[in-house]
Amino acid sequence: MWTEDKLNEMLTTPSAALVEDMKRIKGDIMILGAGGKMGPTLCVLAKRAIERAGISKRVIAVSRFTDPIATALLQESGVETIPCDLLDTAQLRALPGVENVIYMAGRKFGTDGNEWQTWAMNATLPAFVAEKFQKSDIVVFSSGNIYPLVPIAGGGSRECDPVGPIGEYPMSCLARERAFEFAAHRYGTKIFIYRLNFAVDLRYGVLYDMADKILRGEAIDLSTPCLNCIWQGSANEIALRGLLHAENPAKVMNVTGPETLSVRATAQELGKHLGKEPIFSGSDGTDAYLNNASAAMELFGYPAVGAKTLIRWQAEWIQDGGRSLGKPTHFEERKGSY
Repeated sequence: MWTEDKLNEMLTTPSAALVEDMKRIKGDIMILGAGGKMGPTLCVLAKRAIERAGISKRVIAVSRFTDPIATALLQESGVETIPCDLLDTAQLRALPGVENVIYMAGRKFGTDGNEWQTWAMNATLPAFVAEKFQKSDIVVFSSGNIYPLVPIAGGGSRECDPVGPIGEYPMSCLARERAFEFAAHRYGTKIFIYRLNFAVDLRYGVLYDMADKILRGEAIDLSTPCLNCIWQGSANEIALRGLLHAENPAKVMNVTGPETLSVRATAQELGKHLGKEPIFSGSDGTDAYLNNASAAMELFGYPAVGAKTLIRWQAEWIQDGGRSLGKPTHFEERKGSY
């Protein structure tokens, strides 16, 4: 029986590798944009890894904290919280200095018609943050869709491949990266750019979106025929451990699962667990946003949970009445319109 407490416990239990790496990370850790989809469990994961390592280190979560459930999880777990509107430069400058920063702040949905807001959050703010924390080691969350669509048989985009963002949201994500790269060159800041392709939390993610469509009887579009995803617990571990691999010039790394999942086959597997046949529309496309995460696998190891298990867990979560964060991924979007 899935419960919120069980899911949070699984997402925030550190691996032995994370505990050992936490001993090597010098100084406190601040997470900017900690109130979003991944931030709360990342903060608690860091706190628990510190406790298991038997060391003393602050974990400071910074956000506007609009979700009371996420805020309660942080405070009950002993994570320090600082309410802050990061776009208010006075509030940003008043934040304490720390040795380590994980930058998770960003805006995606609602971009269409409000492009200026997305660019302010994703492109302008990073420049201010990079200046404020120029002496810190910084992990910068980015997106896998700054690469172009690639043939599904090619194994996915690698870090050395040229970028080709389609649409204003992906372009603003690339601008975020460039702002932090500027800081690396101007100030000598060590940066780890973390290009994530779909974390799965069970309360949201590509698998939740597909399962929801199946249960609603809505067609799943096959024009994007494949996808990558990764268990959020493993994705958060990589973000924290990435602090040890921040470099100058900035280091870039794709983060996702090792599997290339067929949308059709994944939906059919979900349908079996849910007891309902999926409906499809369109024909199978030949390209998709796919990332090759072999470099991350070599450095950090494989995710703790494989895709087949995630598919089963996702169906069980919904059948057990698990809540949704109400934040669809729009994984099928191909023109960068959000």
